[in-house]
Order: sequence, then C-alpha cells, then structure tokens
Amino acid sequence: MDKVAVLIPCYNEAKTVEKVVKDFLSATAAYDGKVYVYDNNSTDGTADLARSAGAIVRYEYKQGKGNVMRRMFMEIDAECYIIVDGDDTYFAKDAPRMIEAIFNRNIDMVIGDRLSSSYYTENKRKYHNSGNTFVKNTINWIFKRDIKDIMTGYRALSLKFVKNFPVLSSGFEIETEMTIHAIDKHFAIENQVIDYKDRPEGSESKLNTIPDGLRVLKTILKMFRNYRPLSFFGYIALILAILSVIFFIPVFIEYW
Repeated sequence: MDKVAVLIPCYNEAKTVEKVVKDFLSATAAYDGKVYVYDNNSTDGTADLARSAGAIVRYEYKQGKGNVMRRMFMEIDAECYIIVDGDDTYFAKDAPRMIEAIFNRNIDMVIGDRLSSSYYTENKRKYHNSGNTFVKNTINWIFKRDIKDIMTGYRALSLKFVKNFPVLSSGFEIETEMTIHAIDKHFAIENQVIDYKDRPEGSESKLNTIPDGLRVLKTILKMFRNYRPLSFFGYIALILAILSVIFFIPVFIEYW
C-alpha cells in the first residue's frame, strides 16, 4: 500500500501532463508519493509523456472522468489519495497541507477551494463562474452545509472514504456525487483555500458547459431524491397543494 498516491485522470493533456507529474512527484517526495496517470483514450501521446516524467501509467477505455475515477479507486490502495486534474490549473505546493489534514486530523475529504481565491478572475470560460456558484449554493441549501467549492478537481481523500464510495457517475458530475456522498454519510470534510490558474495557451478544456452542466443538475436532483426523499417529495407535494388552492379559489368564489 502506498502512503500517498496522486491520481491524475487524463484525456489529451500532452501539453501539461509532464509538468503536473514532475511537480507532484516533488511536492509529495517527503511522503514517498507515487503519481498514477490514468489515460482515457488520449490520441496526443499523453501516456508516453506521463511515463517519461516518472508517472505510473494505466488505462481506462470507457470514456468519462467518472469511469476513470471508478477504475482508480478500485485499483489503487493508499493511506492518502490526492486527486488532481492533468491540465496544470492547480498548484502542487498546496498538496502537503492537504495531506497533513488527512494524516493529522483524521479528515476524510479535503476540498481544494478555488472559489475563495483566484478562480473568478483566472477562469475565462463563459458561464463557468455563475454555474459553479449556483451548484455550490444549491447543494449547501439542500443539505444544510457550507461547502466552499463543489466542482473542484483538487481533493485529498482518506482510504476509508475511497473504499466506501460507490462511483455511479460516468462523467464530470463525479465531483458533485462525491461531495454529496461525503455530506450524507457524515465523513469529516474540510475546506482549504488553494490557488488556481487558467489553462495554459493551447490547452483545451474537455468539459462541455451546457451538456455537462445539465448532467450535474440531474445528478443533484437524483441524489436529493435518494438521500433526502422526505424533503424532495415534500417540496413537490407543497407545490402541488399550492397549485390546487390557486385553481380552487375561482371555483369557490363562483359557488359562494
């Protein structure tokens, strides 16, 4: 079993993967960290570049980040997991204090909070800022918590969480699913503010804003129904009751 395993899901990240691997090998060297790159059908040589930089390269052929995460969690055993994207938008220097939270304070999930630092100024993609805020506020309202960043791709996880998390999602909605599961099952969660930078020139995001955003919203509704059924169906019943009263009023007035 590894002490620290850095897990990097990758799809066509040839421009950045070497730097990410080297940065995280250096940042986790004190913990004898191993860096695993899971290639998800890349066609630009991502796997070869990651291997040459010192990563252990494995493959997941079912397309989608959720499918990659499921494979990672099944195959890797570690006392602490660092999950990070391969696009060089996160800083490896933040990893040690996230790791220390797992080891020293028995935290199960450390959330790398971009939204409280540089995300809103660095991110240039249309609708991403408002979308992240909406998802965060919605989940915090439903589940009565104060999670600072739901969609972040930078987290530290305990062995207990990883081996008790049934990955159901196939795509980018995996972060939402992971967060809601941790909230509902009362895992210890900690927000840590991290630095964020936009993708370098020539590196393209694989997230499709509208389709993936709709999948995230669908995931929230599905998990709200499954984890809080009384509240979910209670709100539906309340809306229907209000509508029934509205439709009844003119009938009652005419009868009266």
